[in-house]
Amino acid sequence: MAATDAPAHDRPWRRPESLRYALGRLRSIVRPPVEVYSPAPGSVIVHQDVPVTTRDGTVLRVNVYLPPGGDRCPVVLCAHPYGKDNHPRKRTRLPGYRIPFQYRALRQPALVRFSALTGWEAPDPAWWTAHGFAVVNCDLRGAGTSDGVGSVLSDQEGDDVYDLIEWAAEQSWSTGAVGMLGVSYLAISQWKAAALHPPHLRAIVPWEGFTDAYRDLMRPGGIKEIGFVKLWTRELRNIRLTYDVGEENTKHPLRDDFWRSLVPELGSIEVPALICGSFSDNNLHTRGSVRAFENISSPDRHLFTHRGGKWATFYSEEPLRTQLAFLDRHLRGGEAAPPPRVRLEVRESRDQVVDVRSESSWPLQRTTWTPLYLTDGGLRGEPAPDGGSMSFDTRSSGLRFGWMVPRDVELTGPMALRLFVSADADDVDLFVGVEKWRGDTYVPFEGSYGFGRDRVSTGWLRASMRALDEEQSRPFAPVHTFTDPQKLRAGEVVEVDIALGPSATLFRRGEQLRLVIAGRWLWPRNPLTGQFPGAYERRSRGSATVHWGPERQARLLVPVID
Repeated sequence: MAATDAPAHDRPWRRPESLRYALGRLRSIVRPPVEVYSPAPGSVIVHQDVPVTTRDGTVLRVNVYLPPGGDRCPVVLCAHPYGKDNHPRKRTRLPGYRIPFQYRALRQPALVRFSALTGWEAPDPAWWTAHGFAVVNCDLRGAGTSDGVGSVLSDQEGDDVYDLIEWAAEQSWSTGAVGMLGVSYLAISQWKAAALHPPHLRAIVPWEGFTDAYRDLMRPGGIKEIGFVKLWTRELRNIRLTYDVGEENTKHPLRDDFWRSLVPELGSIEVPALICGSFSDNNLHTRGSVRAFENISSPDRHLFTHRGGKWATFYSEEPLRTQLAFLDRHLRGGEAAPPPRVRLEVRESRDQVVDVRSESSWPLQRTTWTPLYLTDGGLRGEPAPDGGSMSFDTRSSGLRFGWMVPRDVELTGPMALRLFVSADADDVDLFVGVEKWRGDTYVPFEGSYGFGRDRVSTGWLRASMRALDEEQSRPFAPVHTFTDPQKLRAGEVVEVDIALGPSATLFRRGEQLRLVIAGRWLWPRNPLTGQFPGAYERRSRGSATVHWGPERQARLLVPVID
């Protein structure tokens, strides 16, 4: 596929090296890079199924892990619906441990190592107790061995986690200082509780956790997610819940009161926070994590960015040191210097980190927001002098526009695409992505669900959902209301603004930045070559047209760092 800049038809779901990648996926399914070790005998004191009574009388149950010796300890707490006892089990006939199936289904690019006491996406009790902390792993209401009926992402969960925090602070083995730590749902469960100001909560470490279920996962751009959500609801099938998230996603296509009730009050969070904002989880947690950093009220907030694997990073040396220093500082008065406001990791490909540095803000204050306009010659620094357009079939093809990078340039931050679109139907779904090419070679990056062939950034929008929230939107970060669908009329050209997730990427001189636009998800559903399990509903086949020119200044706004 020649790296020409001029607009052309494309099939973004077909990219080179898919067979090589599929073979690697097969190897990682058979032998995932996961190492489970047994803690030394007597190194961890374990209390299982300890009852905790909440304010309404419901009994939740937790596992408590303590260092030997009987001293009071600060507490690292996590709460989730996945089962606190869901940790690796010894094989009966073979050496080693059985690992959670997710490590086979979802690729990791590097070794993941933890003890056999470690719950799914939870802090490793053996590691944390060795550093003088107690670890409390909690079954949320309706899950595991806890009583009651739960409601995922709800205010009830926030109240329950508040009660768990205060219970942990009052125990004889506790110093009264509690912090929270965990990945994904174990990060999400921290937001609502922290907004309630539990008196003994000293710090939170939400390691990749979305903050708006509708915008971040269920219906990004107003388009229904039908892949990961299906897998996730299966994981929740053994939990007693008041509602099924997948069913609610069908019943509530707009961002109504139901979805708004699940959004935490980020502005009420004042506790110190170390937030992981992974650039490799654009389909799930990236946007919500960064949104939290931008909107919580805590003056002591920090953003740790990376573009590695989710679990491989969480359990690796540098993040563990950073988490430890942060919690030590806030839970027991440690003297380690605070982490940088923003720990920024810049890559030029999936496996090449070119810079790790400290920054004082996000987005970076010295960003030059630079428009690249759609023209007959590709993406250019000046608007098209003449009008032009190109049509594509929304199911079988898409469009691409290129920009040959004239000098080494770092693009760090979110991107935003403004299009002028018409369609032969009353609506059209738009999936857009920014890619990096070296000549005819597609340059991959780490993506959601362990996908190792992702683009630099991706965005979605259903054209009828184009109405903007004017108070929240910024030129580089459009925010849509998703409350007032506006169908297209025949022959009508509408302006749509599409947010693309944040990233930090170095483009070398002579490489190409390529914008792709399509009417369907940009990857196949094949679990070996696509971004399994991510998938989005498809509309009926039709035709869409992208327009540009002096009166329709379609452009991609990119964050150039000088």
